[in-house]
Amino acid sequence: MHAKAPFSLCVAMAVVVTVVSCGGGGSSNTPSSPSPTPTPTPTTTTPTPAPSTGTTITITSAGVSPSSVTVATGSRVTFVNNDSGAHDMSSDPHPSHTNCPEINQVGFLTAGQSRQTGNLNTARTCSFHDHNRPTDASLLGTIVIQ
Repeated sequence: MHAKAPFSLCVAMAVVVTVVSCGGGGSSNTPSSPSPTPTPTPTTTTPTPAPSTGTTITITSAGVSPSSVTVATGSRVTFVNNDSGAHDMSSDPHPSHTNCPEINQVGFLTAGQSRQTGNLNTARTCSFHDHNRPTDASLLGTIVIQ
């Protein structure tokens, strides 16, 4: 009999919790009228600016444009491939790509594709190139991080 007491107590508590969480009220025979929608109180808070997403470097048959951009620390730069061929954008030096690993996140872009660098968190100047055409001056550029 004592084993049944905790079970009965649990069932009773579950019923109480259900009734309380559901409001526990009975039904009413009078139709309810719609409650008025409260008017929101205007706020005067200053919005927090979104983190900078940097800028865009476009790749065309003529090369990269602009070939040099300046961004704030923490920014990202978007590379857009508007050329008919693929490009593999990487950090200098070729072939190790170690100066700014954040640029290596752009990597291989097919025609029409775009991708961002990682967050450029360290103030410095990063140079980049197309891995498959590392000496093509039209595909060389710099990102200045301030």
